[in-house]
Amino acid sequence: MNGRQRVAVLAAALWWGSLGAIGFMAVPLLFAHLPTPALAGQTAARLFSAQAWIGVACGVVLLLASREKGRAPRMDAASGALPFVLAGMLLALLLEFAIAPRIMARENLRLWHAAGSAAYVLQWVCALVVLWRVTGAAADRNACGNSR
Repeated sequence: MNGRQRVAVLAAALWWGSLGAIGFMAVPLLFAHLPTPALAGQTAARLFSAQAWIGVACGVVLLLASREKGRAPRMDAASGALPFVLAGMLLALLLEFAIAPRIMARENLRLWHAAGSAAYVLQWVCALVVLWRVTGAAADRNACGNSR
């Protein structure tokens, strides 16, 4: 596995792992242990905002890692992971700039919370597919004798 492949695997693992840790462990623990749901919600909003930027940063790293020096970016990079990188980044930005402000404003809370939960889970699935494909592509290259 070369350096670009390792960076891609690390970025994909950080993205997927952080989504899981924040959304499926930290936030439920906030609501279980903080004194009020309002305090838990405010803290969760900050975590989700940080997570959105982690997703965007990891997506940018993955896009840069898919580009070979001196060549145009490959749309089939990492065995078709690129559409999932772009979709995951778009979901992160939608959560940050379209959905989260409506939740914080308590605007049609049931609808926007459901939309936010769905977008978050879809982003988690995108990150999982990216991780799966990036690690599979790296393993395939190593199996073909292209390892260093």
